[in-house]
This record gives sequence, structure tokens and C-alpha cells, in this order.
Amino acid sequence: MNKEQQTDSAKRVVVTGIGMVTPLGIGKEEFGRRLFCGETAIAEIKSFDTSSFSSHLGAEVTNFNPRDFISVKNMRRMDKTSLMTAASSRLALEDAGVQITQENRDRVGIILGTAFGATDVTAQFAGTLLKEGPASVNPILVPNIVMNAPTGHTSIELGFRGVNTTVTHFAVSAETAIAYAIAEIRRGTADFILTGGVDILSKFYYESLTKFHALSPQNGGQEVCRPFDIDRNGMIAGEGCGIICLESMESAIARGRQPYCEIKGAGMGSSPTTPTGWPDDTSGIKRTFNRVLKNAGSAINDIQTVFAAANGGRILDAVEAKAFAEIFDASEKKPLITALKGATGESFSGGGIRACALALSMEKNVLPPVVGLINPLRPLAFVTGGKKEVEINNAAIAGISFGGTYCYLIFGK
Repeated sequence: MNKEQQTDSAKRVVVTGIGMVTPLGIGKEEFGRRLFCGETAIAEIKSFDTSSFSSHLGAEVTNFNPRDFISVKNMRRMDKTSLMTAASSRLALEDAGVQITQENRDRVGIILGTAFGATDVTAQFAGTLLKEGPASVNPILVPNIVMNAPTGHTSIELGFRGVNTTVTHFAVSAETAIAYAIAEIRRGTADFILTGGVDILSKFYYESLTKFHALSPQNGGQEVCRPFDIDRNGMIAGEGCGIICLESMESAIARGRQPYCEIKGAGMGSSPTTPTGWPDDTSGIKRTFNRVLKNAGSAINDIQTVFAAANGGRILDAVEAKAFAEIFDASEKKPLITALKGATGESFSGGGIRACALALSMEKNVLPPVVGLINPLRPLAFVTGGKKEVEINNAAIAGISFGGTYCYLIFGK
């Protein structure tokens, strides 16, 4: 049996690198500073005209210069999702202390989640095709309309040749990609895997969300993102990329690297609902939570904090809060609950950004507040009023998607 065929389900998988291009900042330092200070990146959209829409706010990536991370030769061929992914991946590798060499390039890979991909390029391609015909389409657009463009461009730019996969799983795309990456490290198909998620804001994508009445203000009133708040009235769209570098604990020790944390397990599930609807009962969430606890070898009392999926939506936040109340009803100590989307917006593949944030939280022993939460809809232990310093030994990331899909991850110190 060769190295790539050895499977070890007990192999411990750790996070040794973090890379981010987000509305809160480029790189972990700026992102962490703003996140833990309780800042929000939600503001009036500047990159396209929203005057004809009912919503006008978003969480946009600003001050991102791809030339700081990517060669000019490759940059000209890349779309926005690919630029963000390649930059975040370079940052994650540098943070992990991994250099791509002739000897290791076949053992370094990427597994990325994206819900919608390059919606700006797709809209441009389709518009030209329908109005002017195939002959008028810019050939450079074609490779970028496929969902795996970011992983392909990133591997070319950074020079690795290992496992290269893209996962599209609605609003749990990044969480599912991370679960997949954990399994591949345990299988021994790679020594290092970059994983996380990317999605962008575009006019086409934003207009689609407004047509589905997904964005705040859903029921009139102020346009704002208020996760878990009684007065929430819809989500605010966001964008960005979050990448973590995974390897085995054995590898990290051999390299003398101190991991941010361990990813102990993953669990997936589903509930019947409409393709664009959010699940409105708690059974699927509870079932999936039990699966991730079993997979991680953890007990309910071990979980000290949860990074929730809440985005300010009427149904999602209500069912998630109810599920937490039921799941942790018998817990000896109620876990602290936070949610990032009041600060970063909802990008649907934001699980990568949340994974980076949780890894930073575990390293620094501090939790970010739920930005926008004023009147909690349930008496849970929400982090409000600023950051909270607390030692975190075990934490969960909750991934919940429209269409009724779930993916949960448990991180350990």
C-alpha cells in the first residue's frame, strides 16, 4: 500500500495557516482587529448602481490589490473569485510556513467551496452571447464561467499539483469543502490542503437576491442586518474568501509548527423544504448536531461556543435559535453563541471566513460580538456588548442552507 492509499480515520487534522480577503480586511491581522472590536463592513454598495433596487447595502471587499499577491501574467486571466482565492491561499501557505517545491508540489492541494462562482463573468458572457452571438464573446471569459476556475487558477499561480476540487452546496459550500478536506488528509492523499470558500457580489447576483425578497428590508423599515434579533428583517449580501491550511498533527509536529486548532469532526444532514426556502423545523439541525458530536468524539457538554449561521433572516434565525435552546437545554453550562454576518454580510460560502475567525478566536481566547443584535429573540448566551475573553477548548461552526442542507464542524484546542 503506497502513501496515497493509506487511510487513518483517527489521524488528527489541524489548522496551521489562515488566509483571507474579506470586507473586514485583507489578511488575518486587519480582519481580526476589526472583528474583535465589533466593527461592521456593511455599507452602501459602491461597485455598482443599486438605485433601481429595494436594497442598497452590502459588505464589499475594498483595498484589495491583487498585484500584491499574484503575478501580472496570471492576473490578467483571472476573474474576481480567482483573484481572491489565489491571494487568500498564498497568505494561508505563508502563514503555515509551507513553501511549494519540486519535492512537495504533488502533495499540496485545494478543496474550495463556492455557492455561485463568478456571477459577474457569467452575466457578461451570457449578455454578449445572447445580444451579439458566439463570435463576439471574449474567449478569456470562457474558462472563468466554470465553478472550478478559482482552484485551477490558484494551483497554476502557486505551483502545486495535488488534489484539486470544487464543492457547490448552496450556503454550506465552504463547510462541506472543509469536511471533504479533512477526509482527504486522513486518507493520506495530500500532506497539505487549502480549503474554505469564496463568493462575490455582482449586480446580477444582487438583483437576483432582491427579486427573491431575500435582502433587508424584507418587511419595510430600516435596512440593517440583525442576527437573532426580534426586529430582524432580512440579510445583507456580502463577499470574500477565507482559506485555512490543513495538515496532520504528525506533520505539524515534525515541522515544528504550532497549530491554531484541531478540526475534530464534521457532520451533514438535511430537511425537506423548497429549493429556495429555509428549513422551518429543528429536527434536521438537531440530527446533524448529534452526527458531528459523534464524528468528533465529543459530548454536548464539551461545546463551549457556537459560531452560528444566523444572517438576520426571519426563518433561519428563528429556527436556529430554537434548535440551540433545545439542543443545549440539558447542558451543564450553556455555550456562548456568536454570529459573524452582521459584520461580514451573507456570502453563502462564508463558512471559510468563519473557519478562519474561529481559529483566530481559539488562538487568542476571545470571541467577537454579534454585531446588530439588540433585542435577542430567545434567552440564549449570545455574545453582545463587545468581545468576550474566554478560553475556548471546543467550538462548533453551524452551517445551514436554503434548500434544507446542513454541515457542522467541531474545532478543538
